[in-house]
Amino acid sequence: MIPMDWLYTGLGLLILLLAGDALVRGAVNMSLRLGVPALIVSLTIVAFGTSAPELLIAVAAIQDNAPGIAMGNVVGSNTANVLLVLGVPALLATLHTSECDTRQNYVYMIMATLLFIAVCAVGPITWVHGLVLLVALTAILTKAFFDAKAHRKNGAEDDLEDLEGADPSLPWWRIILYLVLGLIGLPLGADLLVDGATSIAKDFGVSETVIGLTLVAIGTSLPELATTVMAALRRQADVAIGNVIGSNMFNLLAIIGLASLIGDIEVGAQFLQFDLWVMLAASLILLPFVFFKQNITRIWGVVLTGLYGLYLLVILI
Repeated sequence: MIPMDWLYTGLGLLILLLAGDALVRGAVNMSLRLGVPALIVSLTIVAFGTSAPELLIAVAAIQDNAPGIAMGNVVGSNTANVLLVLGVPALLATLHTSECDTRQNYVYMIMATLLFIAVCAVGPITWVHGLVLLVALTAILTKAFFDAKAHRKNGAEDDLEDLEGADPSLPWWRIILYLVLGLIGLPLGADLLVDGATSIAKDFGVSETVIGLTLVAIGTSLPELATTVMAALRRQADVAIGNVIGSNMFNLLAIIGLASLIGDIEVGAQFLQFDLWVMLAASLILLPFVFFKQNITRIWGVVLTGLYGLYLLVILI
């Protein structure tokens, strides 16, 4: 089955790239038509769509009594989202994050990360903890909704018309088609890729937790990577960083929150001693780009991807 596993992996990657492109086009043009900032759209539609694979895998892992994959998937994906998903696009084109105001949502992401670590510390994560996480997510989304309404009421406008791929006259049916193709294609591609990659990993005797933190985490982060690469090439840094921030919040609050309603989630010692703190440190790396108007240049791309490579090396050794 090795040849078929490699075929599924390659096909999944191709679908992810195409679906990521479609989702960015749909999200940006939808924000244009509705008068909503691209950042708000990326924090909701794009972030939720690209996090769909993590949700599907987490629920399946709990049902299969494999909490290591569920936890590793979320923790590993959040680390990969910052170091890999922002690092790789920066190698191709500078992410002009200095032009984006993501301070409020970044603070929400850090708060969500700290809340998640606290919940893990008193683990196992039960349905009660899950409800706490879901309530926090609801509060964040409610605030984002009212911010978007205020933005439209004040008549504020984005310069989205100047962005490549943005078309104010794009008909609604095409916008919806882009969004549907993206939201369907991303989880489909990720499912194919993760199934193939996981089968390959098991042939080499890799543990459940390591599979969750590496292959599954990277595989389910590929939708974010595909979306962010396309956004970087189109100079849509707000979509890129908004996608990462939104996906990380959704991973921590919604995915584990919903999965814990299916069954209790055990938190292994490795997560409490190492991986959760790496995830927090990776999130804090974004501070200069969010608060001090620094662009994520190619040099930063090398640093971020290098740190992720080091993290993988430590896990696998």
